[in-house]
Amino acid sequence: ALGNAAAGYLQYMMKDGDVVGVSMGSTLHHMVSSLKNPGTEDVTFVPLIGGMGRLRTELHANSLAESLAKFYGGMFVPLHAPARVSSRQIRDELMREESLLSAIGLFGRLDVALVGIGYPNDHSAIQATGYFKENEIDSLIERNAAGELCMQFYDETGETTAFRGDNMVIGIDIHKLRKIPRTVGIAGGLWKLPAIRGAIRGKYINTLITDVQCAEALASEE
Repeated sequence: ALGNAAAGYLQYMMKDGDVVGVSMGSTLHHMVSSLKNPGTEDVTFVPLIGGMGRLRTELHANSLAESLAKFYGGMFVPLHAPARVSSRQIRDELMREESLLSAIGLFGRLDVALVGIGYPNDHSAIQATGYFKENEIDSLIERNAAGELCMQFYDETGETTAFRGDNMVIGIDIHKLRKIPRTVGIAGGLWKLPAIRGAIRGKYINTLITDVQCAEALASEE
């Protein structure tokens, strides 16, 4: 249902010529599957994080961005790198890799970003795709990680300081999401309230697609 709602919203607000960034996850996968009647032209789609591997490839940002480009007849700019690597040194070197700069260079030109809001648990997309091991998830929970955007973690206030050492992601820095004109977070379920709350408090998203229960709970906190 969230994917269907997100598909309707995307088709309503996306404009000709937009540059659209796409993260990963099952909700975004359902959004892509729910799209109907393309009516926008000359749109460029770019993954917000890399995505290579053998597990659940349909949930990866590259797969989702490519599917969107095919649906709209637009341009797909791939980010052919793992979503997460084993050290900060490798990450820093890959972020300077010339073959990746065509995608990375678009991060500063995004009109729209579509992001799933995750949280650390045994059923999350970050574990399903093989990028985080069970002991890493346990460590994040112990340090009060409330949620993640583009595989980068924050607490319930939106603060990321405690998790900087975990950021070995090839992709957009979470703080740059604040500069995008329309950053759409898509998530539901009361168990995700801390993750959604942190994304809002951190100003990483400025548009939220969620369910009635979450919306009511958030509104009652105002």
